[in-house]
Amino acid sequence: MNGFGPSFGGGFDLMFTIGPIFIVIVFVLIIGGILYSVFTHFKNASAPRESSYARIVSKRMEVRSHTNHHHQHNGIGHMSNSSRTYYYITLEFDNGQRKEYLDVKNLYGLVVEGDAGYAATQGDWIVAFERM
Repeated sequence: MNGFGPSFGGGFDLMFTIGPIFIVIVFVLIIGGILYSVFTHFKNASAPRESSYARIVSKRMEVRSHTNHHHQHNGIGHMSNSSRTYYYITLEFDNGQRKEYLDVKNLYGLVVEGDAGYAATQGDWIVAFERM
């Protein structure tokens, strides 16, 4: 054993075999998540804007939090927490179809469940609502 982890015949060191694979997998997952977010944003931003008569059947919010660990060279570090709240509005259309949209125009506080009117949507986003 060379002091760095278990060793299996012929100097094969498990840590130096699995470690790089694990790092590559984590890197690919992080880059994949970033690319998916960017792709989704541009897909919605370039989608046509459609207006339909609909009724608001529900609203919900989702809080996503993230903790960052910052380490300095002297061994002293600190943690920082960040969170972001996403607001969603579910519409029901005349044909009975329901779909949940991400509120990107701060409509969440301006509408209530049961409101009916014309909803402007763009991809997976709700961008306007005109109550009737």
